[in-house]
Amino acid sequence: MAKKRDYYEVLEVSKTASLEEIKKAYRKKAIQYHPDKNPGDKVAEEKFKEAAEAYEVLGNEEKRKRYDQFGHAGVGGASGRDFSGGMTMDDIFSQFGDVFGGHFSGFGNFGGFSAGFGGGRSSQRVNRGADLRVKVRLSLKEIATGIEKKIKVKKYVSCKHCSGTGAENGNAFTTCATCKGSGVVTRVTNTILGSMQTTSPCPSCGGEGKTITRKCIHCGGEGIVRDEEVITLNIPAGLMEGMQLSMGGKGNAARHGGVNGDLLIVIEEEPHPELIRDQNDLIYNLLLSFPTAALGGTVEIPTLDGKAKIKIDAGTQSGRVLRLRNKGLPSVNSYGTGDLLINIVVYVPENLTAEQKNKISALENEANFQPTKAMRDKIFSRFRNIFD
Repeated sequence: MAKKRDYYEVLEVSKTASLEEIKKAYRKKAIQYHPDKNPGDKVAEEKFKEAAEAYEVLGNEEKRKRYDQFGHAGVGGASGRDFSGGMTMDDIFSQFGDVFGGHFSGFGNFGGFSAGFGGGRSSQRVNRGADLRVKVRLSLKEIATGIEKKIKVKKYVSCKHCSGTGAENGNAFTTCATCKGSGVVTRVTNTILGSMQTTSPCPSCGGEGKTITRKCIHCGGEGIVRDEEVITLNIPAGLMEGMQLSMGGKGNAARHGGVNGDLLIVIEEEPHPELIRDQNDLIYNLLLSFPTAALGGTVEIPTLDGKAKIKIDAGTQSGRVLRLRNKGLPSVNSYGTGDLLINIVVYVPENLTAEQKNKISALENEANFQPTKAMRDKIFSRFRNIFD
């Protein structure tokens, strides 16, 4: 699969561009690569879709923030919507009509901005299915590596018996007599300022351009039925609790063969029994025995890959932090990997026998059992930032 281009690069705007500048840049690209202006040019069509994909993200404040922070993965691994598959050209036109200040629908019809681009074509309404939201629970191990998961989703799917049309056998419909198949009706009103023309969806067919003569008995003429679908999710590494991915066209099917909604995947993070997540770093609290802290040794600690042995230097103090490089979690944008931080606390026994007390008391007055000022300063310097 080709690598996604940076959305700011696609629209040729800076990362500090205002919403108005982004709209203006998208408008320019849409005109440049419009299908009517480039008939049969697949490259132009792909650039048209690419610009629409970029605008859908950068033109939305929330999606833009996620994209700026996490890149393509933050808005669904690629974008908020799949323009290469589930979305048609008509869907793009109808969705972004506000950019052009008016009606913007039909393949090749900008409505109020259609001069020279083949205006006057059909503006049939395209239904869109509702989005679905699911939660996916991931372990830290799965977050570290990324994972492919299969989930079963209950949703509306296209009726197989009528091919989603809602008409018996898929062909029991006729052209709407009111709008003659255009999906819209035009009214001319005489005012003191002259004749005014308004266009609206046809009331007889709801803007679809056709009417059903015999409804499908399996879906009742809706073109959709409730069913289950197994969906494969390719979840990238480095995601965090609350992040949302989107799969275009995997939501509910639309009435009468329209455009499917999206599947929104909300990430839930499963707590690890021993490791604590801090952004891309992992923290392990190591409770060290007094003899090991004093004499040094080797201890075993958990990692996401299993177990690891680390060396403890003689004279290790509470508050010391050891760092295992690149043993944390990857960045969602592949900007490196976090570390595993081992926070050491020395355990002082709470219950001692008389013999143990005597042994420790005998060491109390030994010179190297009394901390020097330099040692006190060194130890407590580690805690200063806590109270800043």
